[in-house]
Amino acid sequence: MLSKGPAKKVTIFINEDTQHHMTALHDAIMTFLMSKGVSGATATRAYSGFGAHQMLHTPKIEVMSYSLPIRIEFVERPEKVDEVLPTLYEMVTDGLIEVQDTTVVKLARKTPKPQPQLPHERVQRRAVLLRVFMGEADRWHGEPLYDAIVKRLRMLEVSGATVYRGILGYGAKGHEHKRSFFHPMRDLPVMISVIDTEEKIAEAAQVIEGMLEDGLIVLSEVEMIRLVRSHTVTEAPDAAGPSR
Repeated sequence: MLSKGPAKKVTIFINEDTQHHMTALHDAIMTFLMSKGVSGATATRAYSGFGAHQMLHTPKIEVMSYSLPIRIEFVERPEKVDEVLPTLYEMVTDGLIEVQDTTVVKLARKTPKPQPQLPHERVQRRAVLLRVFMGEADRWHGEPLYDAIVKRLRMLEVSGATVYRGILGYGAKGHEHKRSFFHPMRDLPVMISVIDTEEKIAEAAQVIEGMLEDGLIVLSEVEMIRLVRSHTVTEAPDAAGPSR
C-alpha cells in the first residue's frame, strides 16, 4: 500500500489506437495495474502530439483523430514499480515509459462514515395489479406505445410503472415473437406492470384501453406491502417518557 515517503512515478506515453491482444493497449494497461494492486492510475487523452515517428496526431485531421496520444501515470512504492515494470515493458511495443524518483508528502483517503440503520415505514393494504401486454413495435402518434402509456400514467399520478421487454412469446394470433441472429428486429413482446388503488387502476385501464389497438389488459386483486425507508433518524424518546 502506498504510504508517505519515497516513491516512484511512472508515466507511459502511447497512442490511442495501439492494440494489445485484441483490445486497446491503454485499457489493457489499466486493467493490469488494477489487478496488481497499484494504488491508483490515471489515463488522459491529449489534444495533439507527435513522437519518434514525426507524425502529428490531431483531431483537426480526421484520419489522425483516432490515434491521439494517451498518457498513463501512477505513483507507487519502489518495490511495487519493480514488480509491474517488466510486464509494462513487454506490453508497450510502440511508445515511451518514464520512471522518476518522487516523494509522497501527503496521502489522504476519505473513509466513508458508517450510515446508521434508518427506520422504515411499512404499509400493507389491498390493491389492484394492472398488466398490459403489447408488441414492441406498436406505436402511438409516432412514438413507442409503451413509452406513451408510461407518460400518460405519470400524468394520472399513478404511483409507479415498470416496463418489461420479453425475449420470446406469442399471442392470440399464434405468431411467435422472438429475437435471433437472423431476425434481430422482430416485434418482441412488452409488458407494463402497475400497482395502485382500485380507483387509480380503473382510471388508468380506461385510458390505456383507448390507446391499445392490439393487446391485452389484465387486472388482479393483490395484497400490497410497501416499505419506505426514512431519510432521517428518528430520535429516541426521553428515558422519563414523553412530556406532558
